[in-house]
Parts: sequence; structure tokens; C-alpha cells
Amino acid sequence: MQSFTHEITRFAPSPTGLLHLGHVYAAQVARDLALQTNGRFLLRIDDIDRARCRTEFVSMIEQDLTWLGLHWQGPVRYQSDCLEEYKAALERLRALDLIYPCFCTRREIQREAAHAQAAPQGDAGPVYPGTCRRLTPAQRQKRGGTAALRLDIAKALAVLKARPSFEEHGMGQSEEIIIRPEISGDVMLARQEGDAITYSYHLAVVVDDAAQQITLVTRGRDLLQATHIHRLLQVLLGLALPKYFHHPLVADDAGKRLAKRHDALSVRQLRDAGLRPEELGTLLHTKRILL
Repeated sequence: MQSFTHEITRFAPSPTGLLHLGHVYAAQVARDLALQTNGRFLLRIDDIDRARCRTEFVSMIEQDLTWLGLHWQGPVRYQSDCLEEYKAALERLRALDLIYPCFCTRREIQREAAHAQAAPQGDAGPVYPGTCRRLTPAQRQKRGGTAALRLDIAKALAVLKARPSFEEHGMGQSEEIIIRPEISGDVMLARQEGDAITYSYHLAVVVDDAAQQITLVTRGRDLLQATHIHRLLQVLLGLALPKYFHHPLVADDAGKRLAKRHDALSVRQLRDAGLRPEELGTLLHTKRILL
């Protein structure tokens, strides 16, 4: 890692379950880089998904971090308190005519992608083929109802004079990466149901990082592709441009990445089994690290 000074990092778990060893590793990376640079380590709770997030998990996450000695500085930022900020960002993109409504169901997107020759794949499955981008205002008005609000990637790139890049720092060297957001297709930034709007991870995270003045975003390598989208949004919204470090992921004994959906062993279970924080660190080092 390069020699930085006064970096502001953050750990941003979602309260949809308990912390596991993968979370511990991610939090330690962010905390250690802040300490090493005389900077600050912040905590954010990504609780924007109202259907899946639980209040009880928020308190458990904070308790587990404290037990681990991963102490954050300053107040915790909760996404659920920041909806007006996300709304303002979305309206700015709408004013630039970069947002359009999409009425396709997930099944329709999968079916159309399957029909396309060599359909590209994103991190979350088939890339949206842009079906609703071609609808006229009259057709959109006729469809009405629930709609995903998507970012027109081609139009957004055309607004810029040159393709932005981001600094990737890791493995002892830095690299400038020119963004290719089209790989992910026209991503959803929000979903509108009548007057109610829910905001996506892509939009919320760039607003959050700017609000917390994050200078070095540390997160897993599985989110590297998303960073291309985030850098584009940062430039379009006139936000500060942090550096990035996409760290390796922690895998289980079978070589599978630790994840809540795979019922990864939680920190809480290990605590209840009598392990001490320092023993948890030893256990973490026995796990496989995916490059």
C-alpha cells in the first residue's frame, strides 16, 4: 500500500444479518489504513433496503465491532436518515435528462438478454438490454405504474468531455483505471411506486461517501465493477473523488466466498462459543483469502 496521510475510511455493513469473518476482515482493512495514516475510521449502516434490514441487527453489528476493538470515530451515518440527500442527487441527474423509467420485469429482462447474441453478464446477472430506453414520452405515460429509474449510460458518457478514471491502490502499487460503466448496462438508481421512491445502492453509496468525506474507499474485489458506475456518478454529480482499494475476499474451507446468504458462521456465534477477540483474529488468518 502506498504512503498516505490522514485518510478517511469507512466500514458500511447492511443490517440484513449478523457480521461474519468476511466483514471482520473488511472492517480491519479500513480501520488499519486509517490508523496507519493518522486518519479517521468511520461507520455507516447501509439500511436503505427497508424490506430486508432489521433494527436488531444494527445494535448487534455495533456491539460486535466494539467487542472486536474496531472503534469508529464520530457519529454513525444511517442511510435511512438521508433520503432527502438521495432525492436531490436523483433530481440533479433527472435535470440532466440522464434518467428514464423502465417497466420491464426481471423475467422479461432475462428473456430478452437470453435472445441477444452473446448477451453480456454483469455482477447481478444479465445486463439490462435498454428496452425501455427507446420508449417515447407518450408510451412511458401510457405504461405508468411502478418503474425502475435507470441511468442512461451512453448519454451520461456523452455529457463528459473524457472518460473519468479512478485510482486503485493495492498490492504495493497504484493504478489508474479508465472507467467502463457500459459493462454493467443502464443500472437502476431508484424504484418508483406512485409517489414513493426507494433508492439503490449505486446512488446512495456515492452520496454517502461524499457526505462523510471519505478519501479512501476500501471494499471487496467483488465490487470493482460497481466502482466504474460510482466514478461516473461522482463526476456527474460534482462530488469529491476518493481513491479505492479493492481488497481480497475471505473464503470458507471449500473455497466459497463468505456471505450471509450462505449462512457464514457469524461473529456472534463465535462469541457465544467462548472465543476471545484475539482468537477470532487467529481464526481469520487460517481462512483462505481469495485473490
